[in-house]
Amino acid sequence: MEDLERIIDLDNEIIARLIESILQERKIPHILRTYHDSAYDGLWAYQQGWGFIEASPEYRDDIQKIYDEVKSQQS
Repeated sequence: MEDLERIIDLDNEIIARLIESILQERKIPHILRTYHDSAYDGLWAYQQGWGFIEASPEYRDDIQKIYDEVKSQQS
């Protein structure tokens, strides 16, 4: 994967793992990154959210659609 960009920010680990599972199932290449740092005991996660998903720009619309579907079912 070249030219990765930040696609979506994630609020919590549950949503992150669910979206990651869907992306893997659909074979969409991505990287799930967390802000957790054991040296600061997760301090950054409180300030910036849980983490984010990086992927190639060509997958932006697919990932955004999956994220929107998951968030709409959460409400």
